Amino acid sequence: MNATPTIPATPDDITASWLSTVLSSPDAPVTVTEVEVAEVGTGQTGATYRTVVEYENRPPSLPDSFVVKLPYQDEEVRARVSPSYRAEHAFYTQVAQTVRAPVPHCFHSEIASEGTEFVLLMEDLAPAVQGDQLAGCGVDDAGLAVEALAGLHGPRWCDPELLHFSGVTMPKPDEQRAAMLGRVATMAAETTIEKIGANISADAERTLREAGALVADWLMLEPDRYCLLHGDFRLDNLLFGSGSRRVTVVDWQTVTVGLPARDLAYFVATGLLADIRSEVERDLVARYHTALLTHGVSGYAEAQCWQDYRLGLLQIPLVVSLGTAYSAYTDRGAEMMVTMLERGTRAIRELGSLDLIRDLSGG
Repeated sequence: MNATPTIPATPDDITASWLSTVLSSPDAPVTVTEVEVAEVGTGQTGATYRTVVEYENRPPSLPDSFVVKLPYQDEEVRARVSPSYRAEHAFYTQVAQTVRAPVPHCFHSEIASEGTEFVLLMEDLAPAVQGDQLAGCGVDDAGLAVEALAGLHGPRWCDPELLHFSGVTMPKPDEQRAAMLGRVATMAAETTIEKIGANISADAERTLREAGALVADWLMLEPDRYCLLHGDFRLDNLLFGSGSRRVTVVDWQTVTVGLPARDLAYFVATGLLADIRSEVERDLVARYHTALLTHGVSGYAEAQCWQDYRLGLLQIPLVVSLGTAYSAYTDRGAEMMVTMLERGTRAIRELGSLDLIRDLSGG
């Protein structure tokens, strides 16, 4: 008789026996009798499944459905992005309870084989609706998102323990690491132009190249202001619902440490249509800043937050180029990268982010 696998390799391994094992505790055994698994989501680095279950005797603390996250099912992609699985496992097991960001409840998380074997068993947030990166969002949803972001950043603002957190995909950089990432960013920008350059404007292409050349200097600005970053805080990684939890943040595969407003700028400038963004971004930055204060952040002026927002916009071409260069290709993914790049590089130009970086870095 074959033993039940500890970590499911495929959705076929999400069995009643496996669920019974991971949901049970010594004093509260659980018996799952039936399982129905269906793929959900549009991830480019992970595979997500809704799992509806039946129990022999349903424990009151357990739901009738879960969401199970496994690695991307292509082995080559899985090996390449395994650090992202290590990051998500570390977030849920070491960090999630120390911040105030609204995240799904995690019932079980396990990782092995340097991250190529990975599983998350989480609450199913249906009927909450995933944000749509292509369509963009309204001002009300954007306000909910920036307040949720402050709940991630504020509680561990400039916490020195984060400098030693092993779960980040990219630690807070020193000069050597910044120079290395700068070289990677330059190469990724060129790869992005090769892949999707025919679909982006000349202005976006020029800004992408100029931004890539400044990444090393940009990473070294404001070194004394840092926190844990989501790293890919955008609409597709937010679920909007009703009731007490109006927004939930998912996909913690790109956590890093750096200037807090990188997450803020990345979300606002890619999640709102450009004309709306230019009208409301100052109000959204102010709302984020006010929320930070409620989480105990002090000595941080709103004017500095606005400047950090302008600096943080380089998160957009950096993440988009890395994603385009190294993630699995999908038609929607390519369209999304083009959309984010056009919106983000327009914001960079309108707010003078590249000149600001040059001025602050002495370049």
